[in-house]
Amino acid sequence: MSIIKIDMNSPEFKEEMQKTIRFTDKVNHQFGWVYNPQEEVNEGVQMGLARNKMMYSKRFCPCFMVEVVDEKPRSVEDRICPCKPAIEIEIPEDGVCHCGIFCTPEYAANKRAEMGMEEVAHTHSRGLSKEEAILLLNQKEIDGDELISLLEAKKLGMVDFKLVDVREHMEWQMGHINGADKLVPTSSFFAALDDAKLDKEENIILYCHVGSRSAHCARILGDMGYKKVGNLTYGIVSYGGEIER
Repeated sequence: MSIIKIDMNSPEFKEEMQKTIRFTDKVNHQFGWVYNPQEEVNEGVQMGLARNKMMYSKRFCPCFMVEVVDEKPRSVEDRICPCKPAIEIEIPEDGVCHCGIFCTPEYAANKRAEMGMEEVAHTHSRGLSKEEAILLLNQKEIDGDELISLLEAKKLGMVDFKLVDVREHMEWQMGHINGADKLVPTSSFFAALDDAKLDKEENIILYCHVGSRSAHCARILGDMGYKKVGNLTYGIVSYGGEIER
């Protein structure tokens, strides 16, 4: 499957985006949920839903890969928003759906408090030694501050790795991490992976919007024999470094 690009500035996409916002408003009202306090999470998910609606005529969950089998699109785990696992398991047990847009009021209140504490307590990671950078680079999950430090270490020649964005082309256009090496969109993952020509022996760090798609892609790469794959746990929304637009 070739990489499909949708112009987020086109009248068609803007119209579909407004329909999607009305759709997610309705879902929240229907189930008594609320939006995530992190507005960028909601916007990213809504954009993904609008994109999938335009491409596949269904609002497939943007955090899961969509495969086309016999010319029919199919979401991994049959995730169509609002998906059954979110309704029956994720939100009742965790307070939030897999993509992060739909929350219980209690989860949202706790998240707002947590965000306030993080803002007060947040400090930039100190510089890493070469030994620390190597150890950190081989972790399967890293946070935003750790990635900032690893990118600094990479510039200093202490470590080397590929930083790979697995979001969609329009998300990349809106803003991507300064220092990202490749764009391998989840919707056309295998075709884009061939073009990216990543070495199975090199260190690779994946990121997406909130960490769900990249975690899924990391598992796929592991199954394909890629040996050193890390994931930015909470995605680009957790990253405090420089964003290139």
